Amino acid sequence: MTESFHRSGEYENPYEGQQQAPVNPEWPPPPAYAPAPAPKKRNRGTVALLAAVAIVAAAIGGGTAYGIQELTGNDTVASSSTSTNVVPSSQKGTVAGVAKAVSPSIVEISANSNAGSSTGSGVIITSDGEIITNNHVVSGASQIKVTTSDGQSYSAKVVGTDSKKDLALIKLENASGLRAATFGDSSGVQVGDQVVAIGSPEGLSGTVTSGIISALDRDVTVPTEQDQGQQQFQQGDGWPFEFGGRQFNGDTGSDTTTYKALQTDASLNPGNSGGALIDMNGNIIGINSAMYSPAGAASSSSDAGSVGLGFAIPINTVKADLAKLRAGSTD
Repeated sequence: MTESFHRSGEYENPYEGQQQAPVNPEWPPPPAYAPAPAPKKRNRGTVALLAAVAIVAAAIGGGTAYGIQELTGNDTVASSSTSTNVVPSSQKGTVAGVAKAVSPSIVEISANSNAGSSTGSGVIITSDGEIITNNHVVSGASQIKVTTSDGQSYSAKVVGTDSKKDLALIKLENASGLRAATFGDSSGVQVGDQVVAIGSPEGLSGTVTSGIISALDRDVTVPTEQDQGQQQFQQGDGWPFEFGGRQFNGDTGSDTTTYKALQTDASLNPGNSGGALIDMNGNIIGINSAMYSPAGAASSSSDAGSVGLGFAIPINTVKADLAKLRAGSTD
């Protein structure tokens, strides 16, 4: 039927004046409202598509949960892309924010051997005390002492070494509840990226410096002989290092290894070795390993210092080597 309205807005009854059928009082009253129309049937293809999407979403969700579980296990290093923000949002992108967030994960390492003593740095990678450092920091050590940022002191043992990559894994004794660092992705690092270095140069623990990534894939040559690094640290000349066919801070010896390094102008000095190179989100992107210094083997430690050319082992190299180190490699 068609409804109409008077101009005044009053409703016009189309049945006005017509005789209406009598109403039997025993009849049930009419419904207060008309029943809702039956829902339209969905196309069978649409239903199938929605079901498929739900299944895929469930599979992705399960995979994500599994991945998080894998990354947060006791024996698993927290890992992330360089976009993950470890620094509080209020201090994002600041050196102070990076230092505050990451310093608790950086330690000072003192190693003693028959050849002498060495001081370096390390990065905590699990809460129960696994620490990544350079091989030349702990090579040949008979005793290793580790001091955390809050002054706690631990004894440590070497778990595995890889002299070809100048990496070592050590483990603290009776440690728990430590702040583990987060690994970034060094493949995403670009020249010009801001970085922060934290370590213990000359035994000055918790020293923070900053700079940029100044080059990628630099060939750096360091010694692999067991007592080479120990001897050089004892003399105070820093660690032996070769670049561009020239040797710095002492003789690298006949047994050397060359790896691709991140180059940075963040200040590095003897004792930074094994410490962290960090992006501005607080992710570890490299392990500091060498510096350029014009000082020669005969110079004093006062002549050996940072000139804005430091080198770090990319963190992706560390991640690829971690299982081997945990297995007790002594290469």
